[in-house]
This record gives sequence, structure tokens and C-alpha cells, in this order.
Amino acid sequence: MAKLIIVVDKAQDWAPFYQYDGVMTLPNYLKWSATNKQRTRVINLCRQAQYLGTAYYCSLLAEARGHNVMPSVRAFNKFNRHEIADIADDVPITLLNQLNKALIDETSTQLTFNIYFGETELKALKKVATYLFEAFPVPILRVELQKKKTWHVKTLKIGSVHKLSESEQGLFGNILERYSHKIWRVEPANKKFKYDLAVLIDAKEKFPPCTPKALELFVKAAKRAAMDVEHIGAKDIHRLAEFDGLFIRETTAVNHHTFHMALKAEREGLAVIDDPNSILRCGNKVYLHTLFEQHKVPMPDGVMLFKQDDDSLVKAADTLGLPLVLKIPDGSFSRGVVKVKTLSELKTQLCALFEQSAIILAQRYTFTEYDWRIGVLNGQAIFACKYFMARNHWQIYKHGTAKTESGGFSTCAVADVPSHVVQAALQACAPIGDSLYGVDVKQDGDKVYVIEVNDNPNIDDGVEDLHLGNKLYDLIVSDFIRRIELKR
Repeated sequence: MAKLIIVVDKAQDWAPFYQYDGVMTLPNYLKWSATNKQRTRVINLCRQAQYLGTAYYCSLLAEARGHNVMPSVRAFNKFNRHEIADIADDVPITLLNQLNKALIDETSTQLTFNIYFGETELKALKKVATYLFEAFPVPILRVELQKKKTWHVKTLKIGSVHKLSESEQGLFGNILERYSHKIWRVEPANKKFKYDLAVLIDAKEKFPPCTPKALELFVKAAKRAAMDVEHIGAKDIHRLAEFDGLFIRETTAVNHHTFHMALKAEREGLAVIDDPNSILRCGNKVYLHTLFEQHKVPMPDGVMLFKQDDDSLVKAADTLGLPLVLKIPDGSFSRGVVKVKTLSELKTQLCALFEQSAIILAQRYTFTEYDWRIGVLNGQAIFACKYFMARNHWQIYKHGTAKTESGGFSTCAVADVPSHVVQAALQACAPIGDSLYGVDVKQDGDKVYVIEVNDNPNIDDGVEDLHLGNKLYDLIVSDFIRRIELKR
């Protein structure tokens, strides 16, 4: 866990709040950091927010020490060498529309309020507060709104903790407690947990990579290894420095908060599964196709089709024959993957898919009753399943208008999988990284074809863990601890 330091100009600035041994003045923080090399997170509440003031120097020197600090120097620089930011031309129309909708019943023409770590007591302005905090991430942001014909943001100012009223102090303290809740936790002398792991989930996700029961089993495995686990969501991105590791159990994508959280966690020095490079490399089928070509990984014959090429249809049909499979680069769970049997279907589907992507991957169609899914962690195969095709369908998932159907499965020991299947899976993962992967392999007699490598493989109770049981979760926890210790 990172050490949390709160820096103030004067000790009395913190007097209204709970006492905490991590509250220091700037000189004391600099003395402390000179001899302490642990991972550190700094919340800078110094008064002098202007350029070259104590607040500016606090963040500048914290960054020089490799500490994670809020506000960052970059955030201070947005205030143009003063305490006030000029953002009149930077506020998007959608935010202004939201602002005017929220204040439709407001009778005054001026409104001033504070945003504390992205939160405000004005519920109607919650989305506005979130946007402004993401654009200007400072602990206290004082916002002045003005109405002429419509409402607009007049000024933004860095707020000061010593200027808060008693009621504002209470609100600030409660929000800070949520933002960095572990500073209020009194650590017992015989601390039970040695490691802290964040598990990113989305309870509303339709096809999550872990069932609730599997998540419970993972938590139990973690506790057996002295690891504390907390489930977090996308809104907790600013809390990542509290943890030693991040386990992403939400379907990932590059243009998605999962990727941004992985990047931030990696910058913070956390052990991360899935790491950003794995998300980037596995999230695009065109990239994987090129990577497999370079590293001689066995895969179906394929060609890349470009939207601007007039001969894409002929190129695909002549090279691969019919039927063939068309894939958009970033599809998942069988979405964005279509089989075409005729030239007419090929033309229709290409037109539709080119609306979503400038490049389409076309591959030779090979039917098998099932796909192997080989789970790989740190270059070792840890589980093996057969995923059977959905009934009367050529894919594992059959998406309908009302529901999605999937085929059955069969789990077995890795030792019982044909060696060339396992070898192909390991060969496919090697140029990607050492994270947790699920490799889909088709077996046609003595021939094998790697279909794709998933950076966020399913681990469901009663499926992937059917052979190993709790040992599967123990293996993942053990590897997290290995990664955390390497970071230390």
C-alpha cells in the first residue's frame, strides 16, 4: 500500500479534521521523503497556489521524488500562473447544455460552489462537477457560474482548506474520507493483510469475465495469502494509488476506461492484470494477425481488406474462397464476426463492416465442433477447456434479438490436452507479454490454428475452475504476489 501524505502550510489548517500522522508541512515532508523510499501518494493542500508558491513547489518536488501528487504540476499550469483559470473557450457544448438544464429553475444570475475531489453537494451539478474535476484535478475547485442569456462557467479557482466554513469542512472531510478512505483506518499491530488488491468490475455488465461466485472464490484465495481485496469501479480511478495491484475483471477495450485505468495503475507502480500493452495488443485482431505472421504462429489463412480498395471483395474471395469469415478488429464474444457463403453476402457484409472500421480481417473458414481455450499465466498453461459451438450455429455465442445463446463446455487437465495445442497457445502469447490470457485454438487433426488471444479471459465457477477448483484462484493470487514483490 502507498503511504498517504497530506501537506499543509500550517498545522492548524488540519485542526478541524481527524488527526493523522501523515499530515505534514512542506519542510517536514521534504525531510521525511529524503529518508523514506516507499511508494507515496501526496495530497497537496498548501495555501499558496500561485506560480512558485508553496503549493506549486510542493507538487513540483513531489513529482521530482517520483511521488504521485494531487494537484500535479500540469494541473497548476492550467491556471496560467495565477489561481484562476480562463476556460471560456474550452467548455464543450454538451456540458453547457447540461449546466443550463440543471439550473433551469435557478432565479439568481450568479452561483458559486466548491467541488471536492470531483464531488459537490449540488446534486443537479454532479455531471458538471465530474467533468470539471477531470479537466482540473485539484482537491478543492471553486467554481463561479454566471448567467447572461444562458449559464456559463465564469471562473475556476483553486480553493483553500483553511478558508472553508464549518459546514464546508464537514463535507470536505467526508468526501476526502471516501476518496482516500484508508487514511482513517487504524492499523493493528499485527496487521492481517500484507497486500492490497483492487479488482475492477462492472456489476451491470452483460457478459462479465467472472461470475459473482468466481469473484468470491478469488477473494477467499486472496485472504488465505494475506491479501486484502476491494471491488472497485470506473469512478475509483483516482484511488488506484491506495493499492498494490489491479486485477481487471471487466471486459477491456482500448477506447475504454479499463485501458485508462490499466495505464494509470501501471504508472503508479501497481502490478496490473491486464496490463496496458496486453489490452492494446489483444484488443485488435488485425494487430494479432500481423504479430502471428511475424512470429510464425499457426493461424487460419487471412487477408486484410481496406475500405478504400475497390478490389477488396475480389481479393477476399479469390485468396480464401467461400465460405469465409469477416472480422472487425475489436469485436468480442463473437460480435463483429460474420460468416459469408456467397459473393452477394460478402458484398453486403463488407459494406456494413466498413462503416465500423477502415480495415476488415478476412480469414479462411474452418469448422470444428469446439474451440480449445487454453488459459496462460506468466508463460504457463494453467487451465484448459473445450468451448462447443452454440446449437445450430458456427460460433460459440449465438446473438439473437431477445437473448444470447452459447454452446456447452468440457474442462480437462492441461496434461490431457494435445501437446501441439498447448504449444501453439504458448507460442501465441510469447510476443504479447506475461499476463493472463485465454487463447482460442482450433484443432483439425494434426493441424492447429490460433484464432485469437484474449487479454481478459473468462474465469467462471464450475467452468474454467472445474478441474483445478480453488487451486486455480490460488495460482492467480500467487502470481500477483510475485509481481508485487518484484515491484518492491
